[in-house]
Amino acid sequence: MPERHPPDDPREWLNRAQSDLLLAKSYEEGIYLEDLCFHAQQAAEKAIKALLIRRGIEFPYVHDISELMTLLEGAGEFLPESIRKGETLTRFAVFTRYPGVSPPVSHEEYEEALNLAGEIVQWVKEKF
Repeated sequence: MPERHPPDDPREWLNRAQSDLLLAKSYEEGIYLEDLCFHAQQAAEKAIKALLIRRGIEFPYVHDISELMTLLEGAGEFLPESIRKGETLTRFAVFTRYPGVSPPVSHEEYEEALNLAGEIVQWVKEKF
């Protein structure tokens, strides 16, 4: 169990990001890939918010990873192209969570979501 920190501590946001990443990796029979991709998106979102908090940048409580990345860039943070690709995770925050709103997530999309989220979480961890 990770050490808990106050909610305004970026380390707690990073802890939550890592928890969501573990949940995203917990594939087993009966779990929808859409639900796992939601946790991948949440991992990336919370990791980015951890970095925003660490840099003293206020952010809106949105699920739009692109908007959050733009805030980081506006503060002078360089985002490698591989990290920028994480913007595609935003669709898993809303559209894939409800039946019939979008087509089912494929195993390929799930693997890509895991890889993107994992890369973002690791990138943020290295900044700490």
